[in-house]
Amino acid sequence: MLRIAVVGSGPSGVYAAQALVEQSAVPDVRVHILDRLPCPYGLVRYGVAPDHEKIKSLQNNLRTVLEDDRIEFLGNVEVGARGLGPQRLLELYHAVVYCVGAARDRRLGIPGEDLPGSHSATDFVSWYSAHPDAAPEPFTLGARTAVVIGVGNVAVDVARILARGADELRGTDVPEDALGALAASRVRDVHMVGRRGPSGAKFTTKELRELGALPSADVLVDPADLALETAYADPAAVPAIVRRNLTVVREWAARPPQGRPRRVHVRFFLRPVELLERDGRVGGVCFERTAPDGSGGVRGTGRYEVIEAQLVLRAVGYRGVPTEGLPFDADRGVVPNAAGRVLREGSCSPGEYVAGWIKRGPTGVIGTNRPCAKETVNSLLEDAAALGQRQVAADPEAALWAAGHRPVRWPGWLAIEEAETALGRTLGRPRVKIPDWTGLLDAAQAAASDRPDATR
Repeated sequence: MLRIAVVGSGPSGVYAAQALVEQSAVPDVRVHILDRLPCPYGLVRYGVAPDHEKIKSLQNNLRTVLEDDRIEFLGNVEVGARGLGPQRLLELYHAVVYCVGAARDRRLGIPGEDLPGSHSATDFVSWYSAHPDAAPEPFTLGARTAVVIGVGNVAVDVARILARGADELRGTDVPEDALGALAASRVRDVHMVGRRGPSGAKFTTKELRELGALPSADVLVDPADLALETAYADPAAVPAIVRRNLTVVREWAARPPQGRPRRVHVRFFLRPVELLERDGRVGGVCFERTAPDGSGGVRGTGRYEVIEAQLVLRAVGYRGVPTEGLPFDADRGVVPNAAGRVLREGSCSPGEYVAGWIKRGPTGVIGTNRPCAKETVNSLLEDAAALGQRQVAADPEAALWAAGHRPVRWPGWLAIEEAETALGRTLGRPRVKIPDWTGLLDAAQAAASDRPDATR
């Protein structure tokens, strides 16, 4: 039997586990999916906006994989804690596939970035997604104007949540405290700002159209921002997704305001240079107007514009973080690898692999993780004969318990789901996420007697 640990239960981890058990080259493979959180699905649970029900329904596909008898979900197991580092994992498993994503946001690197009222979009998403590590701060209370820096899908999600009425989110699983804070929000203007034009933005057309369909917000585009967009000159020469995006923003620029209670201002060719302080917290953002430089980038023009705002969210990308004991390329934010094989000092490290964002960087969409994971699994299978010769623990889960870990197994996760559904019923909602560690682990305890050895 080949025992393999997959670290991380987001899409890349689940796809890696699926590829491992569905292949036929190596018989009798067993996979433990280890996750620091007691809940599976990674960013599908904690990164997809609560009003994106279609994307969130991907959990059903991931669930089918995790219910395979050859795969065991072990949540509440933190790699790096209680002596469970990479070296120890290789004593427990024949191979380890790290699918730990990119957990840190990129910073702007400008003055004022750390003022109160300035946050990463990652923290804001974690708050309204009920991530148990999220600070319980009601981000939106008191702010009248918000600036979202970035023009990718995360920026669109954040702007959409700020511009939605709370009643529109009541049918989702957004946590009750966040729903209450959004209901009390004074935000009426949201500025989503990018340093390039719409042809250089990273959002998808579907996300854009959802933003433009909000019943409670007008979406406004300044035609002057579009006048600089060189892609308009020959739209046939740009990719189809760019053409579709350009069509959407042109429609917005030509559409008169409908007098809705909130406004989303989509701005282009503005580069943030400083967050401005007002009364001890952020009070605005100073932007430099940019212009195309003729080679696909932008250049500064020396002209500046200030947008007053009491809430600033940066959404300029994610970045991988080091896992203690693994090599790390700090410049790229990834673990050095060759087709998923971890490289230590330029050589492949036997039994260690990576997949997903920690392998390739935070690029692509959810589906991009499937071929990425497949490539890594193919590398692992090529090494399987040598890996199978290694002596490993007969019962890795028992070793985890002995080291002080308290894994939440699949029945524990199902108990959390049941508790969230019950919480929703008490609040007159379909389902409400439990937002804290204590609540999640208490709910999981309802299934504790299901573990292999309840005395451990």
